[in-house]
Amino acid sequence: MNHPAELALHQYLEDASNRRSTMSDETIKKITDDIADALKRQFGSKNREEGFRLRMSNIGRPTCQLWFQKNEPEKALPKPTTFVMNMMLGDIVEAVFKGILTEAKVKYEDSDKVTLDLGDTKISGEYDLVIDGAVDDVKSASDWSYKNKFSSYYALEMGDAFGYISQLAGYAKASDKKAGGWWVVNKATGEFKYVASDIDMASETAKIKDTVATVDRNEFKRCFTDTAETFRGKETGNRVLNINCKFCDFRKSCWPELEERPSIMSKAKQPKIESYTMVANNG
Repeated sequence: MNHPAELALHQYLEDASNRRSTMSDETIKKITDDIADALKRQFGSKNREEGFRLRMSNIGRPTCQLWFQKNEPEKALPKPTTFVMNMMLGDIVEAVFKGILTEAKVKYEDSDKVTLDLGDTKISGEYDLVIDGAVDDVKSASDWSYKNKFSSYYALEMGDAFGYISQLAGYAKASDKKAGGWWVVNKATGEFKYVASDIDMASETAKIKDTVATVDRNEFKRCFTDTAETFRGKETGNRVLNINCKFCDFRKSCWPELEERPSIMSKAKQPKIESYTMVANNG
């Protein structure tokens, strides 16, 4: 276990699963209020666009993506029908997780709005919680992300296209607290774990300042190159989108030649969808 609170959480959940404990009406009321607020946030307005600004939630995103958000937001791909449901699942997981912390007698400070003052630029956001003086985020994750991206801090560091590390560092810097880590819940299995951060605050703060400067210069430059496709350990001659780009809303504008289609080399009945930037070998 990576956090002292994990044992208390597991004990409470074991007791709850075996009908040896209950949840207080007060905690249930807090959870339902938090979920009601999330419903209003996700479904309560037809027009949620506020115009571009740097926020804690996007300060760690690739600067090429931020350029599109600032200059050509209309080129974003339509959100899939699963988008709002996934956002709500994340909100529900956070609300229930905080309730479990309460019932497990883990002391924590609830979410709070903070602002990182960088002189001419101020970046605001709302962290999830604080335990023992350290800012933590609660994340719901797919089975793949739980086992791979969140397998360790260093795995997250290698593929952090959503900017979770800069986001946590920004919260810590703005609140003058320690950077804790991530409470990650596997949406497929219900497992959870704590992934402790190992953030170099000086380096991460400098990175945030560099992002602000790049956005202010308003110059577009791709952040990632495409990569060689491999099949059974050998290169196929085709090139595919970098993994950090695969969920970007602007990938088709950044890569006009992009072709998303079933994997050419796969022999599976239902091959995975691959993102090709160049096809030289059609199998």
